[in-house]
Amino acid sequence: MYNIICVTDRRLCEENFLKRLEKIVQTGIKSVILREKDLSDSEYRTLAEEVVKICHRYGKKCILHSHPDIVGVTGADGVHVTMNDFRRMKNNGIFTGVSCHSVDEVREAEKFGADYVIAGHIFQTDCKKNLAPRGLEFLSQICNSVEIPVYAIGGIDNNNIESVIKAGATGGCIMSGFMRGNISEYQENA
Repeated sequence: MYNIICVTDRRLCEENFLKRLEKIVQTGIKSVILREKDLSDSEYRTLAEEVVKICHRYGKKCILHSHPDIVGVTGADGVHVTMNDFRRMKNNGIFTGVSCHSVDEVREAEKFGADYVIAGHIFQTDCKKNLAPRGLEFLSQICNSVEIPVYAIGGIDNNNIESVIKAGATGGCIMSGFMRGNISEYQENA
């Protein structure tokens, strides 16, 4: 059983997003990061309210992406932000994760109170077609640099999640596998 976070992109779903999400949260994942960058603030808030309900119905955390201002009003469990946004945020007691791309960034995130970091991209992924993956050695360096949980992102799937854990990560983040893949593949490992 691995600590797996589902990162959303509803545009990848071939079926109704909320119905698919309800199936995903039943796989045993740890939490959902609602990452829907194309929505207006009001559209995002409306969707977040629905996603929070689904996640909480199954005892899963719902983390909003880049919207710390609506965590409280939606009932979400926290926020995930970029390093630049984290630097601008005030420590307001919100459970916060930060996307990091270097040892210096993860150390800074930990120093200023991040609850966890996501490091990537580790493996080749369609989301970053023109960028070379950073690999497991990079992930190991990140994991050995901080005490807070580190989650790997980028091309994570059932075939490589174990190597991510062996590199020192707490778990992995999966987008495509959940949004358009066979959800039942993750039933055993999530």
